[in-house]
Amino acid sequence: MRAHSAKEDRNLPARGRRGAPRFTSEAVRHCLRDTAFGPVAVLWSAEVRAPGIVRILLSKPGLPAPRSLATQFSGSASSSCREIGLVLDRIEAFLCGEDIRFSLDTVRLDLCPPFQRRVLRAVHAIRRGRVGTYRLIAARADVPGGARATGTALATNPFPLVIPCHRVIRSDGSPGGYGGGAGMKRALLAMEGVVFHASGKVVLRKGAHPPDRPVPGFCG
Repeated sequence: MRAHSAKEDRNLPARGRRGAPRFTSEAVRHCLRDTAFGPVAVLWSAEVRAPGIVRILLSKPGLPAPRSLATQFSGSASSSCREIGLVLDRIEAFLCGEDIRFSLDTVRLDLCPPFQRRVLRAVHAIRRGRVGTYRLIAARADVPGGARATGTALATNPFPLVIPCHRVIRSDGSPGGYGGGAGMKRALLAMEGVVFHASGKVVLRKGAHPPDRPVPGFCG
């Protein structure tokens, strides 16, 4: 068996309080792209296999992605490659309103704890123009603790947009929080065809759709 070195330990991700991986700046590279919703930063690593995304940073009101990058990953090198460039092209197109479905092969889901992986995979299955509630996602992912635990897992989603957590709402139709800000969440949902009441809540429509999967306006 190969000896385990302290240097290798420094390159492994630490885990935050709620399970999302944290990386040392030196372990990852970054690439920035201007989009319709402000700059987006993609952090990636090629240490284990083909280039894989370890974090996506969105801009939010008062905190653009470059500032988050400088604060959290000040030692990361600016670098890109063909695979990461293609993902950024798709992110840019997605934020311009194109119907883009991202592959999970592009992100390092293996670095998330098993509980969070189940939640993220369930959310990845929500198609454009559809929404699911925290309660519904909890049921589909067999999450102990239900909706609250699901919300905690999504609050630290390392891969927004690729994992479309903006499509997860509260059971009363309220959009809920989002890493890019409430305005971005509403704008993304509206761009995808989700309808809102004047109150700001999503119009929830039940009908002939099976209740075991996210549907247009379905309230789980």
